[in-house]
Amino acid sequence: MENCKILLAEDDVNLGKVLTTYLEAKGYSVMHANNGEVAYEMFCSNDFSICLVDVMMPIQDGFTLAKSIRKVDTKIPIIFLTAKTMQEDVLEGLSIGDDYITKPFSMEVLLARIQTIMRRVNNASEDPNKPIAIGALTFDANKQTLYKDGVEVEKLTTREVELLAMLLDKKNEILERGYALKKIWGDDSFYNARSMDVYIAKLRSKFKEHDPNVKIVNVHSIGFKLVF
Repeated sequence: MENCKILLAEDDVNLGKVLTTYLEAKGYSVMHANNGEVAYEMFCSNDFSICLVDVMMPIQDGFTLAKSIRKVDTKIPIIFLTAKTMQEDVLEGLSIGDDYITKPFSMEVLLARIQTIMRRVNNASEDPNKPIAIGALTFDANKQTLYKDGVEVEKLTTREVELLAMLLDKKNEILERGYALKKIWGDDSFYNARSMDVYIAKLRSKFKEHDPNVKIVNVHSIGFKLVF
């Protein structure tokens, strides 16, 4: 699977190595974390296609990790890998994630589940380069341009494009500050945070001028929400 990057959160070192070796042999890129806390740091600093999450892990369990991931990305597929077979555990897992595989499992079954979910995701994905309507405006990421009534009204910087694309991906949801900073700037230092605030202000100004109904709302101490 070209360009498919997997986050594997599994505290069993041997199983983690076996899974990583197997999946990489099948063409996937895999990053392995041995606890939920490390896995979440990896998630915030990388672009993953799917997450494989063990439920019973030290420091932070798999359900807690998955809920944290869902706060910043509601769409990424999550498959739970676990020895817990009680009905309430299965139901909780399926309420958070996309699949629930009990241990022991065969590598072939896991691979088939991954392939099935990724086919569904890829089939549902729209062309990321397609111009997107934002209120009375149209955003073309390729041309880094905002249009109104077919006429170019604003050229955007690369940072503005990256931020706007992330806000659109989270439309009517919260884009967390820390997540955006790590994805775009690489870390969430004070200076990078100030820089992001400047770009957010510039985007707000452009929307206010061309369509005041498009707003980037501050969510106190959490992040931003694009509303239109």
